[in-house]
Amino acid sequence: MKMNGKSWAVVAGVCLLVAGIGSANAAGALQRIESSKVIRIAIPTDYAPYGFVGPDMQPAGIDVDTAQLVAQKLGVKLQLVPVTAPTRVAYLQTGKADITISSLGKTPEREKVIDYSIAYAPFYDAVFGRTDLAVKQFADMAGKTVSVTRGSMQDQEITAMAPGAVIRRFEDNNSTIQAFLSGQTQMMAVGTTVVATMKKAHPDVDVTLKAILSNSPCYIGVPKGEPELVAKLNQIIREAKTDGTINRIAMKWLGAPAGNLPE
Repeated sequence: MKMNGKSWAVVAGVCLLVAGIGSANAAGALQRIESSKVIRIAIPTDYAPYGFVGPDMQPAGIDVDTAQLVAQKLGVKLQLVPVTAPTRVAYLQTGKADITISSLGKTPEREKVIDYSIAYAPFYDAVFGRTDLAVKQFADMAGKTVSVTRGSMQDQEITAMAPGAVIRRFEDNNSTIQAFLSGQTQMMAVGTTVVATMKKAHPDVDVTLKAILSNSPCYIGVPKGEPELVAKLNQIIREAKTDGTINRIAMKWLGAPAGNLPE
């Protein structure tokens, strides 16, 4: 079939339109974020100190501070998307969020459906005590008292790692904390979230990190197949580690340094 000049012009126009649509669809997540000048970041609002609603009714915590850092470094507007633990990966898969910063640990199952940045924050079980208590390692705990919640992961960890410590077991986290606060024990073995809750209720208490029992750090979750976005996030995190921002965020919310975060 022969086409006249007008027909060829129509066909060419359609081809250009299709090519344009294809290019738009092929654009990576980083390019779309930079073009729209907005990044949608999924964060928790029910899991202090990583993400929660503060007294001013605004989201706050490690994950929120990190989200603000990412948006600032990208030069785009931040849109926070509240999620729960079961929905934080699903929101990435369904396009409801560009990335998730929600105390997300790395597991083989999750790695099948999403990609990760390098770690941006610690999430650990640890032993805490007064600043002036001369304990820098597990061997220093010999003969010293430690409160812990019976049957918890911290109970198993402190029993194995500090066999010389005098371990006093309690039935729940509140009792474990109260034993430390009242001076029944010199230290307590708890998770970071427990310490954060305690510090919120008792902001003047003297408590500092003595030894880490275990660390399952937090990573930024990214949709599968977005290497440019992953690389950019890694660059932002590395620079924030170098200039001390990551450490300041950890000290602000956990009362302990970020430590050696895995790449």
